[in-house]
Amino acid sequence: MTEKRKLEFFLLRYVPDAIKGEFVNFGLLALEDGPMGSEVVGVRFTKDWARVVCLDPQADLELLAALERELKKEIGLSRDRASLLRKMEDSFSNLIQISQAMPALTERTALAEIDEVARTFLEAPKLKRSRETSGRQRILATMRDEFEKAGVLTLMSAVPVEPYTKAGDPFEFDYGYKTGKEMKLFHAVSMRASVDTAVLLAARYPRIAPAMAELTGNAPLLTAVVEAELDRNRSEIGFALEMMRESMITVSLTTELPTIAERARTELRA
Repeated sequence: MTEKRKLEFFLLRYVPDAIKGEFVNFGLLALEDGPMGSEVVGVRFTKDWARVVCLDPQADLELLAALERELKKEIGLSRDRASLLRKMEDSFSNLIQISQAMPALTERTALAEIDEVARTFLEAPKLKRSRETSGRQRILATMRDEFEKAGVLTLMSAVPVEPYTKAGDPFEFDYGYKTGKEMKLFHAVSMRASVDTAVLLAARYPRIAPAMAELTGNAPLLTAVVEAELDRNRSEIGFALEMMRESMITVSLTTELPTIAERARTELRA
Protein backbone atom coordinates (compact mmCIF):
# COMPACT_ATOMS: atom_id res chain seq x y z
CA MET A 1 0.00 0.00 0.00
CA THR A 2 1.32 3.46 -0.90
CA GLU A 3 2.22 5.49 2.16
CA LYS A 4 0.08 8.56 2.51
CA ARG A 5 1.65 11.98 2.68
CA LYS A 6 0.63 14.43 5.37
CA LEU A 7 0.26 17.97 4.08
CA GLU A 8 -0.98 21.17 5.66
CA PHE A 9 -2.55 23.92 3.62
CA PHE A 10 -2.86 27.58 4.58
CA LEU A 11 -4.99 30.04 2.64
CA LEU A 12 -3.76 33.60 2.18
CA ARG A 13 -6.64 36.01 2.49
CA TYR A 14 -6.86 39.63 1.37
CA VAL A 15 -8.67 41.62 4.09
CA PRO A 16 -8.87 45.35 3.23
CA ASP A 17 -11.14 46.20 6.19
CA ALA A 18 -10.40 44.33 9.41
CA ILE A 19 -13.58 45.65 11.02
CA LYS A 20 -15.89 44.27 8.32
CA GLY A 21 -13.83 41.09 8.08
CA GLU A 22 -14.63 40.59 4.39
CA PHE A 23 -11.92 38.71 2.53
CA VAL A 24 -10.92 37.05 -0.72
CA ASN A 25 -8.71 33.96 -0.93
CA PHE A 26 -5.85 34.77 -3.28
CA GLY A 27 -3.02 32.44 -2.29
CA LEU A 28 -2.23 28.96 -1.01
CA LEU A 29 0.77 27.73 0.97
CA ALA A 30 1.49 24.01 1.39
CA LEU A 31 3.75 22.52 4.10
CA GLU A 32 4.89 18.95 4.66
CA ASP A 33 6.53 17.50 7.76
CA GLY A 34 10.12 16.39 7.27
CA PRO A 35 13.00 15.19 9.43
CA MET A 36 14.36 18.73 9.73
CA GLY A 37 11.03 20.44 10.38
CA SER A 38 8.25 21.73 8.16
CA GLU A 39 9.13 22.09 4.50
CA VAL A 40 7.39 24.47 2.12
CA VAL A 41 6.41 22.24 -0.81
CA GLY A 42 4.22 24.56 -2.83
CA VAL A 43 2.90 28.09 -3.32
CA ARG A 44 -0.04 28.97 -5.55
CA PHE A 45 -1.53 32.41 -6.23
CA THR A 46 -4.65 33.26 -8.17
CA LYS A 47 -4.25 34.07 -11.87
CA ASP A 48 -7.37 36.23 -11.88
CA TRP A 49 -7.24 39.25 -9.56
CA ALA A 50 -10.73 40.47 -10.45
CA ARG A 51 -12.26 39.31 -7.15
CA VAL A 52 -9.55 41.10 -5.16
CA VAL A 53 -10.06 44.32 -7.12
CA CYS A 54 -13.82 44.00 -6.77
CA LEU A 55 -13.43 43.89 -2.98
CA ASP A 56 -10.83 46.68 -2.95
CA PRO A 57 -10.46 48.78 -6.14
CA GLN A 58 -7.27 50.30 -4.68
CA ALA A 59 -5.59 46.92 -4.08
CA ASP A 60 -1.83 46.98 -4.69
CA LEU A 61 -1.47 44.03 -7.05
CA GLU A 62 2.26 44.65 -7.43
CA LEU A 63 2.70 44.13 -3.69
CA LEU A 64 0.85 40.82 -3.87
CA ALA A 65 2.94 39.74 -6.85
CA ALA A 66 6.10 40.55 -4.86
CA LEU A 67 4.75 38.46 -1.98
CA GLU A 68 4.36 35.49 -4.31
CA ARG A 69 7.97 35.79 -5.41
CA GLU A 70 9.18 35.93 -1.80
CA LEU A 71 7.18 32.90 -0.73
CA LYS A 72 8.42 30.84 -3.65
CA LYS A 73 11.95 31.37 -2.35
CA GLU A 74 10.93 29.30 0.69
CA ILE A 75 10.07 26.20 -1.37
CA GLY A 76 12.32 23.30 -0.43
CA LEU A 77 13.55 24.91 2.79
CA SER A 78 12.99 23.16 6.12
CA ARG A 79 12.07 25.31 9.09
CA ASP A 80 10.37 25.11 12.43
CA ARG A 81 6.66 25.33 11.58
CA ALA A 82 5.77 27.81 14.31
CA SER A 83 8.71 30.06 13.45
CA LEU A 84 7.84 29.97 9.75
CA LEU A 85 4.23 30.95 10.31
CA ARG A 86 5.23 33.65 12.79
CA LYS A 87 7.73 35.06 10.29
CA MET A 88 5.06 35.23 7.61
CA GLU A 89 2.54 36.89 9.90
CA ASP A 90 5.13 39.46 10.96
CA SER A 91 6.10 40.13 7.33
CA PHE A 92 2.56 40.49 6.03
CA SER A 93 0.75 43.77 6.27
CA ASN A 94 -2.59 43.92 8.06
CA LEU A 95 -4.20 43.47 4.65
CA ILE A 96 -3.20 39.80 4.55
CA GLN A 97 -4.23 37.04 6.94
CA ILE A 98 -3.34 33.35 7.13
CA SER A 99 -6.13 30.81 7.61
CA GLN A 100 -6.08 27.99 10.11
CA ALA A 101 -4.20 24.89 8.94
CA MET A 102 -6.13 22.51 6.70
CA PRO A 103 -4.54 19.04 7.09
CA ALA A 104 -4.71 16.51 4.27
CA LEU A 105 -3.63 12.88 3.88
CA THR A 106 -3.03 11.91 0.28
CA GLU A 107 -1.50 9.16 -1.82
CA ARG A 108 -1.01 11.56 -4.70
CA THR A 109 2.07 13.66 -5.26
CA ALA A 110 2.28 16.89 -3.31
CA LEU A 111 2.00 18.95 -6.51
CA ALA A 112 -1.14 17.13 -7.64
CA GLU A 113 -2.79 17.69 -4.27
CA ILE A 114 -1.74 21.35 -4.20
CA ASP A 115 -3.18 21.95 -7.66
CA GLU A 116 -6.50 20.37 -6.65
CA VAL A 117 -6.80 22.48 -3.48
CA ALA A 118 -5.83 25.61 -5.41
CA ARG A 119 -8.58 24.96 -7.98
CA THR A 120 -11.10 24.60 -5.18
CA PHE A 121 -10.25 27.75 -3.28
CA LEU A 122 -8.65 30.15 -5.76
CA GLU A 123 -10.55 29.74 -9.02
CA ALA A 124 -13.92 31.30 -9.83
CA PRO A 125 -16.76 28.87 -10.61
CA LYS A 126 -16.39 27.54 -14.14
CA LEU A 127 -20.08 27.96 -14.97
CA LYS A 128 -19.89 31.63 -14.12
CA ARG A 129 -16.77 32.10 -16.24
CA SER A 130 -18.40 30.29 -19.16
CA ARG A 131 -21.43 32.55 -19.07
CA GLU A 132 -19.23 35.64 -18.87
CA THR A 133 -17.24 34.53 -21.91
CA SER A 134 -20.45 33.86 -23.82
CA GLY A 135 -21.82 37.31 -22.98
CA ARG A 136 -18.62 39.03 -24.07
CA GLN A 137 -18.53 37.08 -27.33
CA ARG A 138 -22.04 38.28 -28.16
CA ILE A 139 -21.01 41.89 -27.63
CA LEU A 140 -17.86 41.36 -29.69
CA ALA A 141 -19.90 39.88 -32.55
CA THR A 142 -22.20 42.92 -32.56
CA MET A 143 -19.22 45.29 -32.54
CA ARG A 144 -17.62 43.45 -35.42
CA ASP A 145 -20.85 43.48 -37.46
CA GLU A 146 -21.48 47.20 -36.98
CA PHE A 147 -17.89 48.20 -37.77
CA GLU A 148 -18.01 46.02 -40.88
CA LYS A 149 -21.29 47.57 -42.04
CA ALA A 150 -19.72 51.01 -41.67
CA GLY A 151 -16.72 49.89 -43.73
CA VAL A 152 -14.19 50.57 -40.94
CA LEU A 153 -13.45 47.09 -39.60
CA THR A 154 -10.26 46.72 -41.65
CA LEU A 155 -9.10 50.18 -40.50
CA MET A 156 -9.23 49.18 -36.83
CA SER A 157 -7.12 46.73 -34.85
CA ALA A 158 -6.65 45.33 -31.37
CA VAL A 159 -4.43 47.43 -29.09
CA PRO A 160 -2.13 45.45 -26.75
CA VAL A 161 -1.30 47.13 -23.43
CA GLU A 162 2.04 45.38 -22.91
CA PRO A 163 4.08 48.37 -24.18
CA TYR A 164 2.46 50.51 -21.48
CA THR A 165 2.46 48.07 -18.54
CA LYS A 166 4.86 45.14 -18.16
CA ALA A 167 6.36 42.50 -20.42
CA GLY A 168 4.05 39.54 -20.79
CA ASP A 169 0.80 41.41 -20.08
CA PRO A 170 -1.73 39.54 -22.28
CA PHE A 171 -4.51 42.11 -22.14
CA GLU A 172 -5.50 44.09 -25.22
CA PHE A 173 -8.34 46.43 -26.11
CA ASP A 174 -10.61 44.87 -28.72
CA TYR A 175 -10.55 47.70 -31.28
CA GLY A 176 -8.76 50.98 -31.70
CA TYR A 177 -7.92 53.66 -34.22
CA LYS A 178 -6.08 56.97 -34.22
CA THR A 179 -7.76 60.23 -35.12
CA GLY A 180 -5.81 63.46 -34.79
CA LYS A 181 -4.10 63.43 -31.39
CA GLU A 182 -6.54 60.89 -29.95
CA MET A 183 -6.56 57.11 -29.80
CA LYS A 184 -10.13 55.80 -29.76
CA LEU A 185 -10.38 52.46 -27.95
CA PHE A 186 -13.36 50.08 -27.70
CA HIS A 187 -13.70 47.05 -25.46
CA ALA A 188 -16.54 44.56 -24.97
CA VAL A 189 -17.50 44.18 -21.30
CA SER A 190 -20.22 41.72 -20.30
CA MET A 191 -21.87 42.24 -16.90
CA ARG A 192 -24.78 39.84 -17.26
CA ALA A 193 -23.18 37.08 -15.17
CA SER A 194 -20.46 38.95 -13.28
CA VAL A 195 -19.14 42.50 -12.89
CA ASP A 196 -15.55 41.31 -12.27
CA THR A 197 -14.32 42.20 -15.77
CA ALA A 198 -15.79 45.70 -15.56
CA VAL A 199 -14.29 46.36 -12.13
CA LEU A 200 -10.88 45.09 -13.17
CA LEU A 201 -10.92 47.25 -16.31
CA ALA A 202 -11.84 50.29 -14.22
CA ALA A 203 -8.99 49.56 -11.82
CA ARG A 204 -6.36 49.06 -14.52
CA TYR A 205 -7.23 51.77 -17.04
CA PRO A 206 -6.12 54.80 -14.95
CA ARG A 207 -2.61 53.31 -14.93
CA ILE A 208 -2.58 52.34 -18.60
CA ALA A 209 -3.93 55.61 -20.03
CA PRO A 210 -1.17 57.99 -18.82
CA ALA A 211 1.59 55.64 -20.00
CA MET A 212 -0.09 55.29 -23.39
CA ALA A 213 -0.44 59.06 -23.73
CA GLU A 214 3.20 59.65 -22.76
CA LEU A 215 4.68 57.03 -25.07
CA THR A 216 2.48 57.63 -28.13
CA GLY A 217 1.60 61.30 -27.84
CA ASN A 218 -2.05 60.35 -28.36
CA ALA A 219 -4.70 60.80 -25.70
CA PRO A 220 -6.54 57.47 -25.22
CA LEU A 221 -10.32 57.57 -25.07
CA LEU A 222 -11.82 54.25 -23.99
CA THR A 223 -15.41 53.16 -24.57
CA ALA A 224 -16.67 50.07 -22.77
CA VAL A 225 -19.54 48.46 -24.70
CA VAL A 226 -22.01 46.65 -22.42
CA GLU A 227 -25.30 44.79 -22.82
CA ALA A 228 -28.34 46.93 -23.49
CA GLU A 229 -30.48 44.72 -21.24
CA LEU A 230 -28.61 45.26 -17.96
CA ASP A 231 -30.58 45.03 -14.73
CA ARG A 232 -29.57 48.35 -13.21
CA ASN A 233 -31.48 47.50 -10.03
CA ARG A 234 -28.61 45.16 -9.14
CA SER A 235 -26.34 47.13 -6.83
CA GLU A 236 -23.16 45.49 -8.14
CA ILE A 237 -23.97 46.64 -11.69
CA GLY A 238 -24.46 50.21 -10.53
CA PHE A 239 -21.17 49.98 -8.64
CA ALA A 240 -19.28 48.70 -11.69
CA LEU A 241 -20.77 51.33 -14.01
CA GLU A 242 -19.84 54.10 -11.60
CA MET A 243 -16.31 52.73 -11.23
CA MET A 244 -15.81 52.83 -14.99
CA ARG A 245 -17.13 56.36 -15.26
CA GLU A 246 -14.87 57.50 -12.40
CA SER A 247 -11.96 55.97 -14.32
CA MET A 248 -12.81 58.14 -17.35
CA ILE A 249 -14.23 55.21 -19.32
CA THR A 250 -17.23 56.00 -21.51
CA VAL A 251 -19.94 53.35 -21.14
CA SER A 252 -22.08 52.65 -24.21
CA LEU A 253 -24.79 50.09 -24.88
CA THR A 254 -24.76 47.65 -27.78
CA THR A 255 -27.75 49.55 -29.21
CA GLU A 256 -25.47 52.60 -29.59
CA LEU A 257 -22.97 50.74 -31.77
CA PRO A 258 -24.44 51.91 -35.13
CA THR A 259 -23.85 55.51 -34.04
CA ILE A 260 -20.35 54.69 -32.80
CA ALA A 261 -19.51 52.93 -36.07
CA GLU A 262 -20.82 55.83 -38.15
CA ARG A 263 -18.72 58.29 -36.15
CA ALA A 264 -15.68 56.08 -36.76
CA ARG A 265 -16.47 56.09 -40.51
CA THR A 266 -16.57 59.89 -40.51
CA GLU A 267 -13.33 60.23 -38.54
CA LEU A 268 -11.54 57.66 -40.69
CA ARG A 269 -13.20 58.94 -43.88
CA ALA A 270 -13.91 55.35 -44.92
